[in-house]
Amino acid sequence: MTSLESISQRALAVEPSATLAITSRANQMKADGLPVIGFGAGEPDFPTPDHIVEAAVEAAKDPSSHRYSPAPGLPALRQAVADKTHRDSGLAIAPEVVIITNGGKQAVYLACQVLLDPGDEVIVPAPYWVTYPEAVGLAGGVPVPIGTDESTGFMVTVEQLEAALTPRTKMLIFVSPSNPTGAVYDRDALRAVGRWAADRGIWVMTDEIYEHLIYGDASFSSLPVEVPELRDRCVVVNGVAKTYAMTGWRVGWLIGPREVVGGAGRIQSHLTSNVNNVAQRAALAAVSGPLDAVDEMRAAFDRRRVTMVDMLRSIDGVTCEEPQGAFYAFPNLTGLLGKSLSGRTASTTLELAEVILEQAQVAIVPGEAFGAPGYARLSFALGDDDLAEGISRIKTLVDGE
Repeated sequence: MTSLESISQRALAVEPSATLAITSRANQMKADGLPVIGFGAGEPDFPTPDHIVEAAVEAAKDPSSHRYSPAPGLPALRQAVADKTHRDSGLAIAPEVVIITNGGKQAVYLACQVLLDPGDEVIVPAPYWVTYPEAVGLAGGVPVPIGTDESTGFMVTVEQLEAALTPRTKMLIFVSPSNPTGAVYDRDALRAVGRWAADRGIWVMTDEIYEHLIYGDASFSSLPVEVPELRDRCVVVNGVAKTYAMTGWRVGWLIGPREVVGGAGRIQSHLTSNVNNVAQRAALAAVSGPLDAVDEMRAAFDRRRVTMVDMLRSIDGVTCEEPQGAFYAFPNLTGLLGKSLSGRTASTTLELAEVILEQAQVAIVPGEAFGAPGYARLSFALGDDDLAEGISRIKTLVDGE
């Protein structure tokens, strides 16, 4: 048997995805016959729209899909992504500055691999998506978390950024709408962050994967559009996963200066070669097609968002900001710590998530996974009945009924 001493320090240092781990455990409990309700998955509970699936079927029958294709992506898809980006965010780009990747995660990974050298520091506002610090670490970089909370709407301030700046700061990771908090920066706040980065001469990787999932009075703004002087030091990552209910198709993209995209293409040519051609053709149909299905999903998410927040706020000891984007609530659960729940107590939200899973058979992702102990992420991308039942079970557990 291979010992841990034989495994590289790089591999040992990577933390497994907490969100996927929670979902996997919940699915195993379901397979064992337990009525588990999972709030962990970061994916829409809708099927991929029919016209996209049909495009994939046709692509699978086309012999040209059975061969290698250019590592940076099918030319037609790179052009379609450029067109879609201009349409949706106002950022005018050439297809040559787009590289198609195996999901948004690979786009994040490639951005870090291209831009970071060992020891470079990357400012990562917390709560953050679990993959960001791991991608930074795999590139030899040093993630520098900045904590945010309800007092700022889970948004980082320029004062916090300035305090975290050192001579080794190379990049800022910026995301709006946010996973896991659902925070959405307004134009003024976004411009302040972008101008700070431009003035300091640091790179920004901005994740726009939730651009179409916005609620209420909030609106999406693209950082390089609002702060044009940042364009030469800005990388945009995005993909079809959330907008088109295509998490399993694994198609994302990276947009950036030509030298960055060229470097990413060289790495990808050795790492994976081209993205699956059938999936690329499906993505082409997605980004070139209508947004009707997206509008339907957003309406459902909006309804569930309101229901989840209202129900969470009804639980004694729980407070919850109303998310403005994505499909997650991020309640503060510190009021439940130290409280007896069916004879069990938890001193951390990591322990609390275990108690809730075991006692109520409800899976949530503890805030520790996102650099925010005391909180938890609950996805409202699940059916209305399951959502209501899951929160009711947590309330029953807390109330001791």
